[in-house]
Amino acid sequence: MQTKKKAVFNFVFLAVVFILTIYGIFHGQNLSELSHAIRNADIKWLIPGVFLVFFFIWGESIIIWYMMRSFQVYLKKRICFLFSSVGFFFSCITPSATGGQPMQLYYMKKEKIPIPFATVILMIITITYKLVLVLIGIGIPIFANGFLYQYLSDILPVFYLGLFLNVFCVSFMTLLVFHPLLAEKIILKGMDLFEWMHIIKKKESRRQKFQSSMQVYRETALYLKEHKMLIFHVIFITFIQRLALFAATYFVYLAFGLSGTGIWEIIFLQAVISVSVDMLPLPGGMGISESLFLKIFKPVFQTLTLPAMVVSRGLSYYSQLLISAAFTIVAQIHYTLRHDEKTKH
Repeated sequence: MQTKKKAVFNFVFLAVVFILTIYGIFHGQNLSELSHAIRNADIKWLIPGVFLVFFFIWGESIIIWYMMRSFQVYLKKRICFLFSSVGFFFSCITPSATGGQPMQLYYMKKEKIPIPFATVILMIITITYKLVLVLIGIGIPIFANGFLYQYLSDILPVFYLGLFLNVFCVSFMTLLVFHPLLAEKIILKGMDLFEWMHIIKKKESRRQKFQSSMQVYRETALYLKEHKMLIFHVIFITFIQRLALFAATYFVYLAFGLSGTGIWEIIFLQAVISVSVDMLPLPGGMGISESLFLKIFKPVFQTLTLPAMVVSRGLSYYSQLLISAAFTIVAQIHYTLRHDEKTKH
């Protein structure tokens, strides 16, 4: 019952955010001109963009496959791709991407993968995924300060807030992994404080659940210490994976017949949007991502900024949503048929 209520809430929340986003962006705009500009885009340049989105999803599946082998769990790559698709689909439709990993665990259980192994792998993927974003976010003001102020002067507070939240998240997760006892004391003290202030009710079950979950962080720390080179490879693959998704916007730029701005500038601008919205409690950063695109890409796309935003978001978010949704359906059909096959025998 609780799961159904949560699913209904997520659907309603997604629908409301989507409707408000559509209204906020297109209200007062000349839709016929927008449609004309999009129709005139050269579709041959958008095909590589879709491929990059597919590569982005595939990249995580390779990480899952690679790390599973370190636990002597040998899966076919296509099964890992289904896990990856499930994760991205539910991350796209839930606030703060909270639904992805629980659903991945659900499908991994169907392959009889031990939950401790699966949880550690997904924990490391989360940490490296955010770590790469943090490194890019920190690198931009350090190595491209002029670029930062040329394009981002209007949204610097949002960018720095997003960067701070990501740094805090990665730092906190690192603390949980490498100093679990210290982290456990801090969190339990925080619980005591919130209970004393009557912000949360006192529940012994909550403490027991938290303390049992800390075992995951201890196992993650042990894994990281024993597989340093593997983790380096995972970070490298994640870095390429992230850049691939950011680069999709460059092919939108080419599709509109524009020139003069290099691929790295466009990749960094797209990275800025990702840094800014990654920690916000919105499905896929919906609403704020579109607003930031319209602000920071104005010097790049000029009069074509709105149609470019529509096509770019169509590639980076909505095509990702559709691709991952299609393979989530494939995953459900695959495991349903396999279950039916087993019950017959």
